[in-house]
Amino acid sequence: MNLISLISLAVAILILAASPGPGVFATVAKSIASGLRPAINVIAGIVIGDIIFLIFAIYGLSIIANILGDLFFIIKILGGIYLFWSGLKIWLSKPLNKNSNQLPKTKSGFEDITSGLFITLSNPKVIIFYCSFLPSFIDLSILKIIDIVLVIFVVATVLSTVLIIYAYAASFARKIFSNQKGTKKLNYFSGGVMMATGAVIATRS
Repeated sequence: MNLISLISLAVAILILAASPGPGVFATVAKSIASGLRPAINVIAGIVIGDIIFLIFAIYGLSIIANILGDLFFIIKILGGIYLFWSGLKIWLSKPLNKNSNQLPKTKSGFEDITSGLFITLSNPKVIIFYCSFLPSFIDLSILKIIDIVLVIFVVATVLSTVLIIYAYAASFARKIFSNQKGTKKLNYFSGGVMMATGAVIATRS
């Protein structure tokens, strides 16, 4: 695999990651509601999901992905409900005392990672990209082990970098609105975004 192919892959992943979608919205909402660290856990789950679909594409497992369509449908419904419930809890949460520098308690890192994984596994845009679009400009059938490692590295690095930038910007916004009134508005915003993302994931075909 040559340098031009890697650069093309990086650009494609950059466009995929930067375009507004469930992953971006959930990352921003989590960062506003709970801070940068929980958002990074969500990003980790999103990246893991992308790598799963990448491996499916590399090893010609798109057929298996189609066979597991019913399973992905269930994941989509569960993921949507889970995100909606998370958003509702953020919406209803009480703002902290203005003299407190603590962030609200959040779920465990494992649960945040799982929610990120749900987002990717139920995202048709990601499925189409890896199982249909990606093989059209990279010959995945001739990749060697070192090439596969490089591809996974590029995907993970570009995707996580873009989402971390989103998360950092959202976390910075939260610090600006540090008073109780501002925090409550941010909770309404981030909770609403999370609920909307969950509803879209669960209901779209």
